[in-house]
Amino acid sequence: MVRRCPFADLWVDPFDGFCSIVPASWDSNTAGFANARVDWKETPVAHVFKADLPGVKKEEVKVEVEGNVLIVSGERTKEKEDKKEKWHRMERSSGKFVRRFQLPENTKMEDVKAGLENGVLTVTVPKVEAKKPEVKAIEISG
Repeated sequence: MVRRCPFADLWVDPFDGFCSIVPASWDSNTAGFANARVDWKETPVAHVFKADLPGVKKEEVKVEVEGNVLIVSGERTKEKEDKKEKWHRMERSSGKFVRRFQLPENTKMEDVKAGLENGVLTVTVPKVEAKKPEVKAIEISG
């Protein structure tokens, strides 16, 4: 089933890739955790992404670069039920997630770094140093 983004016709997409967070096969296993919250800020030297991934181990997260696209994916496994225990409420979500971010051309994709601490994944994508335009004095004739 292909899901069409409901916002596609409203404007030229300033958030390129925003609707790609919805998986093509949407089901109850992915619905709860599919939209892992991510902050993206740009500093003078890098693009920094922070994703809230509480309860996810670093072995359950994958950070990849494909061309100029940063892909963060993973899975939070559901807690196993014990027949001796009685559950009163199960609200924490589990399942697979994937987020894709189209990065600008000024990034050093080969120097991406990622770390997971206290349930927060931080991905740092360094920026290429902007070349300052060369100033050349022009002799005035006459």
